[in-house]
Amino acid sequence: MPAAAPLGTYDGRVRSSRGPADQSDQPGDDGAAPAAAATPEQPVVDPNRRDSRAARFLGGGVDPDPRFTLANERTFLAWIRTALALLAGGIAVEAFTPETFIPPLRTALAVVLLGLALVLALAAGVRWLRVERAMRRQAPLPLPLLVPVLAAGGSLVAAAVLVGVLIGR
Repeated sequence: MPAAAPLGTYDGRVRSSRGPADQSDQPGDDGAAPAAAATPEQPVVDPNRRDSRAARFLGGGVDPDPRFTLANERTFLAWIRTALALLAGGIAVEAFTPETFIPPLRTALAVVLLGLALVLALAAGVRWLRVERAMRRQAPLPLPLLVPVLAAGGSLVAAAVLVGVLIGR
């Protein structure tokens, strides 16, 4: 029986839904799906070419377990959704609240929301790359610098809305 891959790495085998490879109920079946044979209609992608691009972009290391890579991508997409919500909020404040806030406050609030959306979208990409590189090097994950930025920006927006509501009375 081959040795198991270290925790957090991917050994390249596709597992069946029955569980770990050593608990198979069929003799000779290790739980790994057979590799698909290339047909003339399906061009074979040179794995060395992809690996060299990935190594340059991601800084080398070993491929992490796909579950961790996909979790990193889901987190990235969640930050992007948050950035899009802030972007929509900034546009909505400027377009739909002329009677709610005084013009300078409305513009400032919209600019803060739009700026926060821009920073968040850029930082989400940087965070995805830093986490992916750390996983490939089997290093500790970097601290999430987005959380304090988002908390500070959200507090600033909440304070501006509070001031706008109090002034509008």
